[in-house]
This record gives sequence, C-alpha cells and structure tokens, in this order.
Amino acid sequence: MADDLGVDPSKPSIARVYDYLLGGQDNYAVDREVGDFFRNDLPGSVAIAFSNRHALVRAVEEMTRLGIRQFIDMGSGLPTADNVHQVAQRWIPDARVVYIDNDPIVLAHGRALLADEKTTTVIQADLHDPLDIRTHPEVLRLIDFEQPIGVIFSATLHHLQDEENPAEVVRFWAEETAPGSVFYISHFRSGDNAETKAAEEMLQTTFGRGRWRTDEEILALFGDLEVLQPGLVACGLWRTTTESGAVTRIGASVHELTVWEQLIACGMAHKP
Repeated sequence: MADDLGVDPSKPSIARVYDYLLGGQDNYAVDREVGDFFRNDLPGSVAIAFSNRHALVRAVEEMTRLGIRQFIDMGSGLPTADNVHQVAQRWIPDARVVYIDNDPIVLAHGRALLADEKTTTVIQADLHDPLDIRTHPEVLRLIDFEQPIGVIFSATLHHLQDEENPAEVVRFWAEETAPGSVFYISHFRSGDNAETKAAEEMLQTTFGRGRWRTDEEILALFGDLEVLQPGLVACGLWRTTTESGAVTRIGASVHELTVWEQLIACGMAHKP
C-alpha cells in the first residue's frame, strides 16, 4: 500500500505523527516512534494536538456564522473526527470544502472518505506553490473566488521556515480572495522555556523544519487583515463560549491551561 502511494514508510510524516497523537490508525512505526517521544519524553505535550483540533472545530463553526459557505483547508492532514466539511455542513448543508495536503497518503485516505461527496474534495499540492493551488481544476470547480472564502491554516505555517516566507503565502490568499473572506491561523507559540526548546529541537531533527514564533510574529502573518476578537490567544481559550460540542473549557481562565496548552495559539482575521 505504501509503495503504491509513493510513500516511504521509513521516513516519518507530519500528518501521520499528528494522526497517531490524536489516536488514529493511519501511521507507521517510524511515525509512532516520533509520537512516542512526545508522549513519553514530553508528558503533557499531546494536549497541543487536541487543543488545536478543538479550536479548529470552533473556528469552522464561527466562519459559518459569519456567512462563509466555502472553505480551503491548507494542510488538512489525515481524516479524523469532525473534519472541516463535516463541521461546516452541520450548519451549511451545501458548504463546499477543498482540502490541501502534500502527503500522498492523505490524498488516498481523503479520496476514500470523500468518494461520494459532491461538494468536498482533496488535492495533493504544496503550500509553497499557492498559484498551483489557485489554478487547480478541483479548486476552480468548487470555489467561487468572487464570493467570500474561509481560508484555514491550522498548524501548518509553523512548518515553514522564515526563509520560506509564510507571511507571503497568507498574503497571496488575502489578495486572491473576495472581501468578507475569513482567515484562521493556529501556530506553535514560543514559550521561551524548556518545553518549547525540546519540542522544537525534535521537529527540526526529525523533519528538518519547524519554527516556533512569538505572538508578535504570528500576528504579523495576518498582514493587513483585520484580526477579530479576542485576538491571538491560546487555542484552549479561543472562542470557548460557543455552543460547539467540542468545547471543553467553557469559563476556563488562562491559569488553568498547562504549559503545553499555552504553546499553541490561534486567531481569526477578516478581509474588509
């Protein structure tokens, strides 16, 4: 199966490690080895994955409340519970969703999941080449660039080094989308502590990339977009007063967050 997909099972994949940390089955021994480092050597760090996922669910729900009916998920990862199209279609039954990922196994599993879907698709593409995504036939089939779009960068931009210009990637989409579009970013947040340094070193050693950024650096990724309330905050505290079934921290305060939960932050911005 791995060879048929062009996957090298001897090399770990960011998407498959994330899948393992969330309790999925679509991973190999090499991915589990990396995941077990976070589980065993950095106890509590797995909370980052769950905090990020729950915030994504709330973000999609919020986008639907803002009138968004079409979505592009940049770096979707392997299918799990409450995928973007499932959340969106609970509120907007005909919502259109395009998933983007550069991992061939994500493409295979995504296509299997979406085989009967008419308003959702997944394509294999690279964030580094936004024009290729913008002109892809499947994107053009489902996405109307004359109407507002929900653009999602959930735990993806921190895998781009500074020299890869993640802010330029966001700016491209800000320029290509219609007024009223909404952008969501979640990102590893530098804590200037031992936990941050250990996790960042593991990602750099394993994947050759991974950049924790300060709040100011993450906010700068939004460029000229208007950041919505409550600004950039820990994912565990972002919009936790929604009625989503995924919310687990209604009424929580920042002091209740673990050091790990404070290391993933998110925010949403609007294109006027």
